[in-house]
Order: sequence, then structure tokens, then C-alpha cells
Amino acid sequence: MTWIDWILVALFLAVVAGAVIKTQSYVTSVTDFLAANRSAGRYLLCVADGMAGFGAITMVALFEMYYNAGFTGNWWGQMMAPVSLLIALSGWVVYRYRETRALTLAQFFEQRYSRGVRIFAGLLAWVSGVVNFGIFPAVGARFLTTFCHMPETFLGVSTYTLVMFALVLAALLMVMAGGQVSVMVADFLQGVFTNLVMVLLLGYFLFLFDWDTLVDVLKGAPDDASMLHPFKTQAVEGFNFFYFLIGSVGAVYGFRAWQGNQGYYCAARNPHEAKMAGILGEWRGLVLGMVVLFVPVSCYVIMHHPGHTDVAAAVEGYLKGIEGGAVQNQMRVPLVLAEILPVGLMGLFAALIISSFVGNCNTYLHSWGSIFVQDVLLPIRGKPFSQRTHLWLLRGSIIFVAVFVFLFSLLFRQTEFIFFFLSITGAIYIGGAGSLIIGGLYWRRGSTLGAWSALLFGSAFAAMSLVMQQVWPDWLHPMLASHAPHVLTGTESVFAAVRATIPGIDWRVTPEKFPISSQWMFFFTMALSMGAYVGLSLLEGAVMKRKPFDLDRLLHRGKYADGPAPERVPGWKSILPTSEFTGGDRVIYWGKFGWSMTWLLVFVVGTVINLMTEVSEDSWAAYWRFYLLLVGVVGTLTTVWFLIGGIIDLRALMRDLRTQARETTDDGFVVHEKPE
Repeated sequence: MTWIDWILVALFLAVVAGAVIKTQSYVTSVTDFLAANRSAGRYLLCVADGMAGFGAITMVALFEMYYNAGFTGNWWGQMMAPVSLLIALSGWVVYRYRETRALTLAQFFEQRYSRGVRIFAGLLAWVSGVVNFGIFPAVGARFLTTFCHMPETFLGVSTYTLVMFALVLAALLMVMAGGQVSVMVADFLQGVFTNLVMVLLLGYFLFLFDWDTLVDVLKGAPDDASMLHPFKTQAVEGFNFFYFLIGSVGAVYGFRAWQGNQGYYCAARNPHEAKMAGILGEWRGLVLGMVVLFVPVSCYVIMHHPGHTDVAAAVEGYLKGIEGGAVQNQMRVPLVLAEILPVGLMGLFAALIISSFVGNCNTYLHSWGSIFVQDVLLPIRGKPFSQRTHLWLLRGSIIFVAVFVFLFSLLFRQTEFIFFFLSITGAIYIGGAGSLIIGGLYWRRGSTLGAWSALLFGSAFAAMSLVMQQVWPDWLHPMLASHAPHVLTGTESVFAAVRATIPGIDWRVTPEKFPISSQWMFFFTMALSMGAYVGLSLLEGAVMKRKPFDLDRLLHRGKYADGPAPERVPGWKSILPTSEFTGGDRVIYWGKFGWSMTWLLVFVVGTVINLMTEVSEDSWAAYWRFYLLLVGVVGTLTTVWFLIGGIIDLRALMRDLRTQARETTDDGFVVHEKPE
């Protein structure tokens, strides 16, 4: 890092800080702090929410995944194409959730089930969330200090600790300034900046390497762990076909269950804007997706090409000073980048690391801090707080979360891939919450007993899995090896038979880590919770003779509507444009439909061809080259499009916050009415 690079970092931080300070005057109510007074447009939501979800930890996790799986991980990720298409076009969960007018998901749980379910779900979401969030500061600080080659200590204090403290503090100050308004504005600016830097980074790497050289190195990978051929990945550690299949199932089951960025879920002007933001979402991430795919693959080439032995040696030298294999895997790509990026781009990427961490961290601080007050304290108290007290409680809760994750990052030991840790910690809540959301919004017979059972079974199983992951290498495996070795050998025999029968399942008994990955444990958690919800809901209905729930009241439809009712279309036609769609909306809709269906067709045809005949790695290399160039061009164009739309939406948000009246009773407290 030169002085030019540090100046670029400082300029970026100054712009974001100035914008955040300006937003403070717009926050005058609890609804402003929690949901920006529900005044956000589609492009602002799309860009800001995308940045909120793309943190430094996500970048490191994707670098880690694609460094291991190469281009093949992207192919299996396309299994999500039809799923994401149906989710976006139908408004799955998004539309109905916005119709409930809930400020948090657990508020919806109280409306749909009971106050007890809300409190338990809120507490469960909070515990799961802050533990999941707990490693974010560690990964972000390690990423930045490693990339910038910072010294181990500064004034006798660990530089890593100081950087982690500074990053968490910066995110905290942004949230404290103006809640969701400040978070959204900061995330939008950081999202625009990140997209622009990613375009530059993608261009740099596309012209840095000769494509044939890159392919030759990738072809040197083992036959059953190919970096190019997705149908030859049986030996790829963790990130194979089943990883992405389970991820696809979880994406539908747990859609919008995770509350890390829940402030965005209720911030749209209306349900239609929320739906359009979802439709636009895939295009928003095109450039990001290409960079986090191509950069780690290029770093793999550098580390394995004889012409870059000096870089590889320097990187390996740094890695030897890092304790723990899991952390070494995370830092390999950042170290390669630090060796090859030129002046200027080095500084821009350092600023990107900071923005991606802060943009993600401020959103998580806001969400988990808000959830504790809204979904635990407020319903326990049983009556609303004053506006002033409510806002101070929200800020105090956010400060507590910041302190907790800072301390957790200092003490927790990472033993597996980042995505696996996020899966199992998230499953503590998502495992049961997915059933409550889908059943609560779409199934009239879903009951309170079913909700309790799903949350209890899901959280218990996921928590047990997390504990097993932690105690396996140091206690459980050594104990079994000493006192019950037949258990280990018998289990390995069973797993060996499973591996021989179903290629791609990589369950294996080793001393280093728990035999079944967190991704599989997440799948088992979902299945257990879903079965409990459906079974006990039906049992309660049969035994207690409970009437089906009145969804019209919850969704403000029919006789409960307080305005013009949106058009209702039954069956498969519900995914088509309705009367709410303008001409421009329809162009966006059909563009999204055509884009997704094209890639779905490519995936289906490619899969069929590969199952019927042998396809060479050279053919796959040609496909990946075409894919990168096409998506890179389209992604650059959409970056400009979303920038213009986002600026228009941002100005509209500021105007609305200046002029709109506030409803002081709109604070998330649920007043229960007696049924008619």
C-alpha cells in the first residue's frame, strides 16, 4: 500500500461519513429508525440490500469456495436459476410479507401464531444471528490486515485487534446516526462504489492472463477434482453437487427467514416495489458474481504456474505465519491479490474491503439490535414504549451486539469453511422459521403448536450439530478412539458404503473434523422442522377442532382491505405481470424471464449432453470464456442502469422523509383484537 492508495481509502470513507451525518435529521420516529418510514424505491432497495448481503466475509467465503472448486462451482450454482426465477417473478414470501405490514418477522409470527411464539422466535433469531455474526469482525479484520501487509503490532497492541475494533466502531456509528435511513444511504453509496471497483478489477484480470495459459494450469487438477469440468468433481472438498443442491432447497425453504438485513424487508414503498426489487436482484449481482468467481481461479493459476513461483513463494511464506488451516485457506487469495495488484487499484480494493465489511456489519448491527427490542422486550412488556425510550433502547441493544461480536471474534476458533459455519449457525433459527413463514403466509391450517414444534426441534438439532463440530477434534473423537473405537470403525464402514453407492457424498470419519458437514446437518434440520410443523398442525386441527386461520385479515385483503385491492390471479398465472405492472415493469419482467430461462436451458441441455456423452475439458474452457465475457458486458451495463435508478430513488427517499407525516403508534406493537 502506497500513500496514493491510502489517500483513495480516506477519500472514500470521507464521502460515506458525510452522507451518513446528513441523514440524522431525517429520523424522527421508530418507523424511520426501523424501516426508513417504508419509503424506499426498487433500485435503492436493490443496490443497498445487495451490499448489505455482500460483506467482506461473503467475499472471503466465495474466494475460498472458488479457489477449491474453480469454475465448476458456478455451474452447479445454476441449479438455482429456475428457483430464483419463480421466487422473483411470483413475489414468493416478499409480497405477502409486505402485505402484513409487520416491521419484523417475529411481529408477523405474533400476528399469525401467538405472542409466545413471537418472543421465542425473536430470542432464537437473535441468538442464532449474533453467533452467526460473531466471526464477521474476525474475517473482515484479518482480510484487511493481511491484504495490506500490516505489522503484527502497533504501539504494543495487536494490529488485528485494533483494526477489528475500528471496523466495528465505524459500522456502529453509522447505525447510531440514523438507523435504517443511515444504513440504507451508506449501503447504497458503498454498493455503487463496490460495483465500479469490481468492473475495474474484472477488466484487469481478464487482460492480465493469457486464457490458454490459465486453462493449461486448471487442467492440471486431479481428474475427480476438476476446476473446469463440473461433472468430474466427486473429490472436491465440500463444494460439490450436493452442497449446491442443499443450498437450492434451503433458498426456497428459508427465503426471507434470515433476519440479518430484515430492515430492508419492510422498507419498500409498497408490496409491488418490494417485488420489483427482487426481480432486479439477479442483475445487480452480475459483476460481483463474475469477480468473485474469476479472481480466486486466477489466484489458483498464479499459485500453480511455474512462471509465478516468486509470488507463490511469498504467499506460502506469509501463510506459514498464520495459525490454523481454516484461516490459511481464507487468506490465500487476499495474499495473492496483495502481491499482484498495481498502485491505485490496490487502494481501491482496500477501500472495497472496508466498504463491504461496514456495509454488511452496519446492517447486521441494526437488524439484530432491533430484533431484541422489537421481538423480545416489547412483547414481554405488553405495552408500547414512548418514542424517545424506544429509540434509546434500540440504540442500546445495537451497542450490546457490537460489543458481543467483537469479543466473540477474539475468542472463537474457526475449524471449517466459512459457508459451513454460517449454514449451521443460521440453521438454529432458519431450520424452524422457514416452516413458520411458508405455513403462516400460504397455509390456513398452520397452527401455533406446529410453530412451537418446528422452532424447538430445529433449534435443538442445529445447536447440537454446532456443538459437535466444536468438540469433535479435541474431545469427542479422542474419547471415542480411546473408549469405543468400534463406534468409529463401524461408522466409517457405513459411510464408506454410502460413498460407494452415492458419488458426491463425502461423509468420512477423521480426527480433524466432524464426519458430516454443516451443510448436510442444515438439510436434516430443515426436514425435521418441516415434518414437525405439518404433522402437529394437522394433529392440533383434528384433535382441537380449530378453524383454519383467516389469512385475509392478516394480509389486509377482502373485507379487511383499506384501499383498492390488488389484482388476484389463481394458479400458475400468479407469476405473470398483473395490473400493478407499468409498461416499463413489464419490460423488466420479461427481460428477467428471458435471461433466467436462457441460463436454465443452458444448464439443462449441458447436463443432458454431459450425462449422455464425454465432454472434454477444452470444451468446458471455451464455455467458461464465453460466459465470463457475456456476463461481464451485461453486468457493466446494469451497473450504470442501477446507478441512475438508485440516485433517483435516493432523492425521492429524502424528499418523502422531509414531507411525510409519521404515525407514532406504528412501532411494531401488536394489539390483539377479539375475533368477530
